[in-house]
Amino acid sequence: MGCNVAKLFVVSGPSGAGKGTMVALVRDRLPRLGLTVSATTRSPRAGEVDGKSYYFLSQDEFDRKVQAGEFVEWAHVHGHCYGTLASEVERNLASGSSLILEIDVQGALQVREHYPDAVLVFIKPPSLDVLRERLVHRGTESAESLELRLANARQELELADRYDEVIVNDDLDRATSELVGIIEKYERN
Repeated sequence: MGCNVAKLFVVSGPSGAGKGTMVALVRDRLPRLGLTVSATTRSPRAGEVDGKSYYFLSQDEFDRKVQAGEFVEWAHVHGHCYGTLASEVERNLASGSSLILEIDVQGALQVREHYPDAVLVFIKPPSLDVLRERLVHRGTESAESLELRLANARQELELADRYDEVIVNDDLDRATSELVGIIEKYERN
């Protein structure tokens, strides 16, 4: 198997690009990868569990953690705050295993400031029409929320060239295999 170097991988892209599904599939194939639980001020969706899906925090709790410098990255996205706790990243990296973060585009660029060696991977939808279709099929968005996410997606797509790697998620199995290959390539270097 060779000697692998622990790396921090950041996977991001527009809402609905498939990054969550891809990260879950990659973790099935590479169970050695650590994963942090993000914090958010939004309410849980059906089936989401506090401390497993997200740390669901009040706005006051979130603000206190921001002021205390407890986040590696955080952002106000789609009307809510999201962030990655530094303690989660450090706990995972200290174990000697690579870590994969699934976060929004703003957050990925903040992580790069704290961890210059982080590998940023951008997940692109095949088109904005496909992205709209995916978001509609999720059934979790109001018409207003859908339009906000699509407007944000247009801006996020313009930042893809700031990433180390870009994957077009036009076929989930192929895109997931490409992400696994990227992780294995960077761990060997």
